[in-house]
Amino acid sequence: MFSQTQIGIDLGTANLLVYTKNKGMIINEPSVVAIDLHTNAVLAVGEEAKRMVGKTPENIVAIRPLKDGVIADYQVTTDMLKHIMKKVSKKLGTPLRKPNVVVCTPSGSTSVERRAISDAVKHCGAKDVQLIEEPLAAAIGADLPVEEPIANVVVDIGGGTTEVAIISFGGVVSCHSIRTGGDQLDDDIVQFVRKKYNLMIGPRTAENIKMEIGFALVDHEERMMAIRGRDLVSGLPKTIDISSYEIQEALKESLLSVLETIRATLEDSPPELSGDIVDRGVILTGGGALLNGMEEWLSNEIVVPVHIAPSPLESVAIGTGRSLVMMKRIQTLKQR
Repeated sequence: MFSQTQIGIDLGTANLLVYTKNKGMIINEPSVVAIDLHTNAVLAVGEEAKRMVGKTPENIVAIRPLKDGVIADYQVTTDMLKHIMKKVSKKLGTPLRKPNVVVCTPSGSTSVERRAISDAVKHCGAKDVQLIEEPLAAAIGADLPVEEPIANVVVDIGGGTTEVAIISFGGVVSCHSIRTGGDQLDDDIVQFVRKKYNLMIGPRTAENIKMEIGFALVDHEERMMAIRGRDLVSGLPKTIDISSYEIQEALKESLLSVLETIRATLEDSPPELSGDIVDRGVILTGGGALLNGMEEWLSNEIVVPVHIAPSPLESVAIGTGRSLVMMKRIQTLKQR
């Protein structure tokens, strides 16, 4: 009589997204939790908690319970999921009664890490929890024909990890994952500004710099940006102007490691699928795909077409939500 609610969760290092079949994307919030250290009570989750980062008294900390795509703090992750599930039932207008949940996991995660994710979601009242590899979810969300025996190459540049996978006939043929993503790029900017200008900036400022004047390794017109931080010599607040060329130099090493991972995955491709890759190219998903000039730079370096997914930030969550139907279809194909 009651149809089982099916929910797809992208439990990302930077953002937590929830997708349902009927309503589409219903939650897209930062994976941040604010906690009172005296009472261990959760004060805020998501956008509200992110605004507190670096701006709270000593007894309140805003933390990110996920690191490199896997659970770093089990208890806080469970608390965050409970809050998110309450928000989901409010958005849906009905109480959630033991939903079926699909959660994506990084392809390089261990069985212990996968078990932790599964247990955390079950702890929040889910009836059945299925795990799907992140690149496969990203490919489904980017509308790629994953159930057909042709090569679909996905480069998912998330907050904590970058995953590159070749997907064919509903499975991952070749996959490489590195723990370099948007967070690492932010950290590169923080370290660069600290070394060159003796200026301490926070991760939120670094993220704004990356979004405004961060460029992949392509020629571009110079852009300037005024940034504020704390002078490490005098200890006083200070404002400096920084150039997009300097930020490009700061990001160079991490971007080259992403390129190396893409090359390693393409080298592992079976010859039959390599022909498809030349024709169909590579799809970029994840927040890192939005870095200025990323598409152009990768296309020049790997000499195959590079396209950005229709909604790169949401691809994994959309794919996670759609994957239950897709998994059944793939199982049917394999049984024929």
